[in-house]
Amino acid sequence: MVSKRRSLRTAVVGVLGAASLALAGTAMAATPAAHTSPASHAGPRAVSAKAAITAKPSASSVRAWQLFRVTGRTTGLKAGSKVTLQQKQHGKWVSLPASMNTSRDGSYSLGVKLGLKGKNDLRIVSGTTASPVFSVTVR
Repeated sequence: MVSKRRSLRTAVVGVLGAASLALAGTAMAATPAAHTSPASHAGPRAVSAKAAITAKPSASSVRAWQLFRVTGRTTGLKAGSKVTLQQKQHGKWVSLPASMNTSRDGSYSLGVKLGLKGKNDLRIVSGTTASPVFSVTVR
């Protein structure tokens, strides 16, 4: 059990480290926008498109704890919106410790390591918006 915990801890640290690096650039770019006046915002026009998220894994089959990436793009969400990976476990969607903020153009690239062997149903969520379900098999 200790080795599984250590592996999970290593995976979480790796995902959080990658998210932190991606976040650093996004946070620096987003800072000036936080200080603008409300009159300069585009208002409802900026979010008029229906919110949607795409998600595509870099591999459909991986070894346990092997790093792969989930990439995609959001539309209808604010730049810098937080996206989180969810996994279906026992019929319920469970948020995994893998999340990051989107870039200015709404894209994201999330590093993921899974340890649950077999077919894993996954999706990316941001608030109430979710991507279509995709599967990655862990062998």
